[in-house]
Amino acid sequence: MSKLSFHLFELKPAALMGLLCSLSLLVAASVSAQEFQTEQQDTEVVLAPDGFSPYAGRNFPTRPLWGDSHLHTEVSVDAGTMNRLSQADAFRFARGEEVTTTHGLRAKLSRPLDWLVVSDHAEMYGLMPQLLAGDAQVLSSEIGRQWYRELTSGDADRAFTTAMEIVASLSEDEPPIDNPKAIKHAWEAYLKTAEQFYEPGVFTTIIGYEYTTEGANNLHRNVLFRDGPFRASQTRPFSQYDSKNPEDLWAFLDEYEQRTGGEVLAIAHNGNLSNGRMFSMNAYNGSTLTNEIASLRARFEPLYEATQIKGDGEAHPFLSPDDAFADHDTWDAANLNGTEIKKPEMLAGEYAREALKRGMQIEADLGVNPFKFGMVGATDSHTAMATAQEDNFFGKHSGVEPEPNRWEHLVIEAPSPELSIYGWQQAAGGLGAVWATENTREAIFDAMMRKETYATTGSRLVVRFFGGYDFTEEDALSRLPADAGYRKGVPMGGNLSTSADGKAPSFLVAALKDPMSGNLDRIQIVKGWLDPETGETQEKVFDVAWSGDRQPDANGVLPSVGNTVDIANATWTNSIGTPELITVWEDPEFDPSMSAFYYARVIEIPTPRWTAYEANRFGVTMPDYVPMITTERAYTSPIWYSPG
Repeated sequence: MSKLSFHLFELKPAALMGLLCSLSLLVAASVSAQEFQTEQQDTEVVLAPDGFSPYAGRNFPTRPLWGDSHLHTEVSVDAGTMNRLSQADAFRFARGEEVTTTHGLRAKLSRPLDWLVVSDHAEMYGLMPQLLAGDAQVLSSEIGRQWYRELTSGDADRAFTTAMEIVASLSEDEPPIDNPKAIKHAWEAYLKTAEQFYEPGVFTTIIGYEYTTEGANNLHRNVLFRDGPFRASQTRPFSQYDSKNPEDLWAFLDEYEQRTGGEVLAIAHNGNLSNGRMFSMNAYNGSTLTNEIASLRARFEPLYEATQIKGDGEAHPFLSPDDAFADHDTWDAANLNGTEIKKPEMLAGEYAREALKRGMQIEADLGVNPFKFGMVGATDSHTAMATAQEDNFFGKHSGVEPEPNRWEHLVIEAPSPELSIYGWQQAAGGLGAVWATENTREAIFDAMMRKETYATTGSRLVVRFFGGYDFTEEDALSRLPADAGYRKGVPMGGNLSTSADGKAPSFLVAALKDPMSGNLDRIQIVKGWLDPETGETQEKVFDVAWSGDRQPDANGVLPSVGNTVDIANATWTNSIGTPELITVWEDPEFDPSMSAFYYARVIEIPTPRWTAYEANRFGVTMPDYVPMITTERAYTSPIWYSPG
């Protein structure tokens, strides 16, 4: 095991070379023009034939771009019953501007995002703003006129009852208002707004929407376009009213690409409320999974939303009992609306790690892996504000914006009160980091397709993860680990095959803390593998780098990093942990005959949860069952190993 630290501001040999070159130019200024020209030419030839900058000509990504792939505004039917912030407001807020929330609070991000997908629900797209504005297309139906009268009656109780009726209508098989022209107008308005706020190189607006199906079982997908308005205008959002079968969504996306020459992908919604259906081993209708269906999913769903407001979806303690960090913001009592209690056997079809293992089993049978996805985080906020930071969390929807007692407010009501979701259970997360070559739609989309992405629970950790066969400890001493990473291996999202000499793969992994969050506790590499003889999968979590002088005990367990959180004052000290970690790790249990995946998980030291900030801000006392401390973390996309 190699455990090394690297320091941000050490003077590199390239920097020394730059200083020497500058001095040579100053001396040259005192000689004649001819002498200067000759000396300069000599210097260029001898010292740096290709220029003095070590970064010139580099064509790989050099920094992660931060964004949210799952955000709702007033255009979504459910959000629009309470939220009055527009798609333009969402883009303004994400790029760093201050907005006034639905309930009159001033809100702003501490740091702007680099990109945003406003992914409003496809179902009756744009209904609420149109309805409240008395749009002629919407009022052409009897139910539209009735809803308009109730919502604008001035009677708060009548308006609320109507709003809940509108939301409930989303579970019907047919839309209560079926007006393609109204949807077309709303979609065209969105495309115009997305283009207005698109500033390549500075802030990227990625066109998208959410396909919402099996509402209670949360089998939703966020659809993202590589394209701009010209191609995106040649389609319209595919909704559950077209089909509740996600396989039909993939066919619809395939038709779009074939017809327009455009490109599109879908990100599977966090599956922890799907009651085992998100990563089923069967087709949607329960029949045997076919190669065709598995191939469509693999093609159109390169990413999975591993963490968001409605809980974390990486791992579960029932599935991974030996993983001390598996139980993070876990929502596992029932499906989304509490109409079906969760059973233990459902969990395997809901969490990322188990899905990655299942994918290898399916591949062994069908020759294709439908669950070969990378990781991304998102908010799923319905406030039009992408707020994933613990001290700046504005909640799932506009009914739970910051105020003294929102921790006990009802967020999702279930038939049985014990299955209802309350304010304190919301997770302040997450964010998606994309290693793109530039901040444009095309570059970000392409990075997503190659799965060079990672998820965080809201913190902006910088994480590099490479796999190969030739990494050495010296690579972990470099101030530019990506140079070795791309030269000797593949990045997160990549694939490895058997080496010529049968060597075990090695992994170069580096993490740098978020300057506004906690120090780093440890880096772990999570491995899953398939035994070809039995067809069974296994997993193991390896601590590969950590802070301080801790040593694993006789059972291989690394002691806790400690806890410096002052809950009463909602603060902590970075007197434990470390700002950065880097190491090269080789799998000590590698079997070249077994398919495997590896991904890195980076854990921060404990810091205050949003509930602690809220208790301190408003001077309220919350019950002991309300968690006040969190451990932010990052999950990289895997690197897959295949024999042969």
